[in-house]
Amino acid sequence: MIHHRQLIYTIIIGFAITLILGPLVIPYLKRLKVGQTIREEGPQSHKSKSGTPTIGGIIIILSIIITSVTAGVMNTDLMVALLATVAFGVIGFIDDFIKVVLKRSLGLRAYQKIVLQTIVAIALALYQSNVSSTGTKILVPFIQGSLNIGNIVIPQYLDIGILYIPFIVFVVIATVNSVNLTDGLDGLASGVTLIVAAFFSLIALNWGQPSLAIFAGAVTGACLGFLRFNSHPAQVFMGDTGSLALGGAIATLAILMNIALIIPIVGGIYFAESVSVILQVASYKLTGKRIFKMSPLHHHYELSGWPETKVVIVFWSITVVLCLIGIVALG
Repeated sequence: MIHHRQLIYTIIIGFAITLILGPLVIPYLKRLKVGQTIREEGPQSHKSKSGTPTIGGIIIILSIIITSVTAGVMNTDLMVALLATVAFGVIGFIDDFIKVVLKRSLGLRAYQKIVLQTIVAIALALYQSNVSSTGTKILVPFIQGSLNIGNIVIPQYLDIGILYIPFIVFVVIATVNSVNLTDGLDGLASGVTLIVAAFFSLIALNWGQPSLAIFAGAVTGACLGFLRFNSHPAQVFMGDTGSLALGGAIATLAILMNIALIIPIVGGIYFAESVSVILQVASYKLTGKRIFKMSPLHHHYELSGWPETKVVIVFWSITVVLCLIGIVALG
């Protein structure tokens, strides 16, 4: 069992390791000339970001691994969380490598990403459904004991049986790609994920899951340290290497704690970013008109006149409120 003090130490260590790794890795990325290419259709204010080193997610992943492994709480759950995070990071790295090193702007094809993500998601679902004491049950937020609606009884833990694996696959792919879409402004994805990971660390600690608390604390510290280099104006971008790894880490935490349904609440910003893209594409294909000035959502506010830093701070603030709601939801 660990105490709040050890969790705080973990966050500080993750933060420190990231601060140490940044000055070592960023110059190396510059020498490799792995600069970000800015889309022509993107906001004009982003043109100045062209050439900024990307693939900085390597810093985050290394920090999470070092912090978690040295914490002295290693067990199967922590190993699975690390492997899943690294697996998604590798998928992102391959995508980044194709884009910025091989100079093929599209990177991995969409179906290739989905297939690779699905393989990792199925492995996660099989592990949790076979190892967890709750099996194929998931916790329903805001319900204590059970909820009666007429003749319908909604239990606190809902057993979804054979639907568990497809459900988990959907949750993982949706979360990972939503975090990827959120990574469009300096410090946005790293700041939002920092807050969401801190939420998971507190819940895991209070629920007596020390290894997952440490893992979430390591993610929190890594994101906090990365902001030193990724906040506006960014010295480095995390790239798909970082965003897919962080999405995988958040999804894995929720799955291993059986609280996958909490992600749309505490990760409301991720959810809004994804929905904005879906609505924008659907509206344009069906009516020829766009709902937003640009999607994902953060670009809409930029083109509405908000400074980039204002969008980021507002989205961070919303995430803090959503995580407080999440604490209430889990009782």
